[in-house]
This record gives sequence, C-alpha cells and structure tokens, in this order.
Amino acid sequence: MSTEIKVPTLPESVADATVLAWHKEPGDAVARDEVLVDIETDKVVLEVPSPSDGTLESIAEDEGATVTADQVLGMVAEGAAAAAPAPSTEETVVADAPEESEDGEPQTSPAVRKLLAEHNLSASDVKGSGKNGRIIKEDVLAHVNAQTSEPEPESEPAPAAQAAAPADSGGAIKFAAPPAAAGVNLADEERSQRRVPMTRLRARVAERLMQATTQTAMLTTFNEINMKPLIDLRTEFKERFEKQHGIKLGFMSMFVKAAAEALKRFPDVNASIDGNDIVYHGFCDIGVAVSSDRGLVVPILRNAEYLSLAQIEGQIMDYATQAREGKLGIEAMTGGTFTITNGGVFGSLLSTPILNPPQSAILGMHATQERPVVENGEIVIRPMMYIALSYDHRIIDGKGAVTFLKTIKGLIEEPARILLDI
Repeated sequence: MSTEIKVPTLPESVADATVLAWHKEPGDAVARDEVLVDIETDKVVLEVPSPSDGTLESIAEDEGATVTADQVLGMVAEGAAAAAPAPSTEETVVADAPEESEDGEPQTSPAVRKLLAEHNLSASDVKGSGKNGRIIKEDVLAHVNAQTSEPEPESEPAPAAQAAAPADSGGAIKFAAPPAAAGVNLADEERSQRRVPMTRLRARVAERLMQATTQTAMLTTFNEINMKPLIDLRTEFKERFEKQHGIKLGFMSMFVKAAAEALKRFPDVNASIDGNDIVYHGFCDIGVAVSSDRGLVVPILRNAEYLSLAQIEGQIMDYATQAREGKLGIEAMTGGTFTITNGGVFGSLLSTPILNPPQSAILGMHATQERPVVENGEIVIRPMMYIALSYDHRIIDGKGAVTFLKTIKGLIEEPARILLDI
C-alpha cells in the first residue's frame, strides 16, 4: 500500500512554496515522522515528514519545483523495508554496485542530472556516496569544488632584482610589472562564475525593501549614546542575573525595554498606515532582526512592554536558535509594530536601516567604540554607540522622531529611569 506525501497547509498569505531539498532518494527506507523534504515559503522553511514507515517509492516534484498546499510531492510504500534480511556476501557485492542506465551511465535523479549539465560533467566523472553508489547533489558539488580549488603549479621565483625594483634617481618608485607584461595572459585564465536562483526568502526581502523605498516617505535621524552606565550595570549584575534566570544579560533586552517605554510616550511611532487611515496600536509588538544562513528574519516579541529583561533575553535566544536551525515558524514573524536591528554585532559603525512595512519606524543599533567626548568642559574617553531611527514622514514629524530617539538615549544612559517610569 502506498501513501501520498503532501505539501502541508500553507499560511493564508502564502500562495505557493518551492521544493528546497529532498533528504531521501527513491528506494531509501524511511520512518514515520522522519523529515523527507524541505519546502521553502516566502518567510520560513517547512519540514515535510514521512506519513508512515516504509520505503520512499517515488518523487513527484524535484528540487526547485513550485508547489501549492496539499499537492502530492511523492509516494511512500508502507512496510518495514529497513528490517529486510541481510543479503549474502555475493549478493552484497552486486547490490553495492552503482545502478546503471541503458547507456552505461550511473542512474541519477533529475536534480543531479541538471547539476551535472551545468558543470559540463558526466555521471561517470563523479564518485557517488549515496545508496548503492548513487550520485547525490553533494557529490557533484564536492567534485566541482575539488576541481576549482586545485592549486596552480608554482612557477620559479622571480629574481630579486625583478621582485623589488629600486627607486630611480628621480626618487620615483618603480612598481612591479603588471601580469600581462610578466608573461601571464589573463584571457587564458579560468574565470569561473555561477548562476543560482534567488531564494524565496531573498526575493521576498528584496520586494519588501523596494516597497519601503518607493511607497514610504522614509527619513533617518541619528544620535549617539554613552554606553558606560549600561556597561557598568551589566558588569555589576551579569553573574547574579545569569545565576538567577539561567540566561546571560545582554544589551538588546535593555534597548527593547527602552523602545517599549518610548513607544508608549510617542504613539505615532507605534502606528501604521492602512489605506487612508492611521492605525494606532495599543500594544508594543517589537521585532528583533536575527541573522540566519538563509538571510535576515524578524521574529516578534509580543507585548514587549510587559516582558521582563530575562523573558526578553530568553525569547531572543530561542528565536536565534530556531532561525539557525531553520525551524522558525511563520507565526513568530507575523505582525509587529516596531523593529530593532543591530548591525553592531557585525561591526557596523553607522547605517540607515530600511523600514519594515507597514511599520512606520525602525531603530538601528551599531558598534560601541571608545571615542573622545566632552563632559563638563573636559575631554574624556567614553564607549559610544551611534543609533539611527528611520521613520515614515507621512505619519511621524521630524520633531517627534528626534524626540523619540532622544528618549531612547536618555533611558539607556540612565537605566533607572525605566524602572522609575520617568
């Protein structure tokens, strides 16, 4: 008896998905609930498990195919295929030999054949590591990488007189001859390039960024924060905080609390445009940008104004782990009234973050650097961070944006103000 492998029900806002990767080949034994294939939507990767124990009988949709909800992806033949008795030694030798097609080439999947054609390879050029010596995509990629990474034969070292030419009598420096003059023909060198389709997530990000730049009146204002008070606070309490709550104390949780407090004081920054209406949100659902292998995702901290620092840190840690493992659900990234992004973790000193529509503002954090500043008429060294607020000028006036950012600055430089609500 065979069972269909179907695309799961997609969220209402998602029309279709793309088959990202099959983890099994036809003929492989599978277990119930074992992940067989990943499909990619605009926001998340969904894992499709096996509906029963048995053998993967067939694949209906190869990698790269566009599919819709409840569409058949393949078939599983039910039965304990993995528990079959072991063959004899002679049978094992025959079974382990790679399967061949009519033309003598090892059998491959359509996705592998496409990859071989792209790199002008034949199946006989690649050693398979799959079942029965079957060639899988990773084998082709490894073969291509091995070819492109082979070192060129070393040429004899140039004479010292050519390697470092002395300055002439006029004092001008004589640089080394360009490669063409040294006997190297650049046109003869292999200059590889490859073309890959844009992932659905990257395509969706591009679409949203273009929407933000063409359909909003976006403007950015800047300020800087003296991080010393927050650094001192964290240094004093980080060990007790971790012991009490089982999680490290970071700076992001304090920025989330400061942003939530500022949003309550400036409702325009927490609003959005819907047609000809302005929607004022009576809650602070703050998105925190998280980096993953697939790109930037923005999970939401619901009702952030009511969360403790430990709860915020815990949720951010969970979201980051899920993003790295590709298990972040679409529900976690739906909605949001405000966004915080931290380019400082990658070393960014200053940037202008782009809005996340339909939100009207986004806060950008940056790297903390020691810089000279003036305090009480004296030059002192302080750990300073530039912050940026990009906002939709259709909703938020310049005065409101500047004052909002100054409020963030004041709350971070005097963290006690958050507790005292002043």
